[in-house]
Amino acid sequence: MAGLSDIVKFANTYLNIDQFDDYCPNGLQVEGGHNVTKILTAVTASQAVLDGAVEQGVDMVMVHHGYFWRGEAEPITGLKYKKIRTLIDNNISLLAYHLPLDAHPECGNNAQLAKLLGVKVRSCFGPGKIQLVVSGELAEPIPVYLFVEQVRRVTGREPLHIGADKNKLVRTVGICTGGAQNYFSSAIDYGVDIYVTGEVSEQNFHMAIESGVDFISAGHHATERYGVQALGDVLCNKFSIQANYFEISNPI
Repeated sequence: MAGLSDIVKFANTYLNIDQFDDYCPNGLQVEGGHNVTKILTAVTASQAVLDGAVEQGVDMVMVHHGYFWRGEAEPITGLKYKKIRTLIDNNISLLAYHLPLDAHPECGNNAQLAKLLGVKVRSCFGPGKIQLVVSGELAEPIPVYLFVEQVRRVTGREPLHIGADKNKLVRTVGICTGGAQNYFSSAIDYGVDIYVTGEVSEQNFHMAIESGVDFISAGHHATERYGVQALGDVLCNKFSIQANYFEISNPI
């Protein structure tokens, strides 16, 4: 058992949340009981995840996508009310980390996906104060179709691959999970062989063909499953508590 405040303080410091100008509040979003024995981790604090948390009798839910996003309606009504009421009625805390969990060099979504794909991270790039996109190398160049197959095996879904040369060799890889298709231009300028993200926009097709830099859309949910699990492991080791990951079927 550990104190909620101790977990929150450690996680906030570990992820260095004060560095980020994010689209949502990072850290404790809904306060439950003061003590934590069991955590449920998930990508998004959906109703299905919260129902699973109630069923498993956990004290805290920790996610990448929480609530109170910039620009959304402020009243707690409708679907938002139902989810927050589920937490409050069952004395469950909600902890959420967005950009800090993307960017962390060890348990971040980008770092974890790079590790799973066999990419040795060398640097970061991208616009803004915090450069979110990781860049790295494979141990040896491989044909692009084999790298695409590697992405499919890791994520468990068929990725969308766009490229002019299906037989090109891939050595350098840029990765930014989730909805980071707008960083593709930065990846082209940086000079990677292929860019991996979660989502895709219409213009990414033309950019890939014209630049010669391949593009992979591997799913927003699918690419962001790994950071929250890694952070859950960190908290388990630090506080001797239990953390289970809750997976849902999400094709996006």
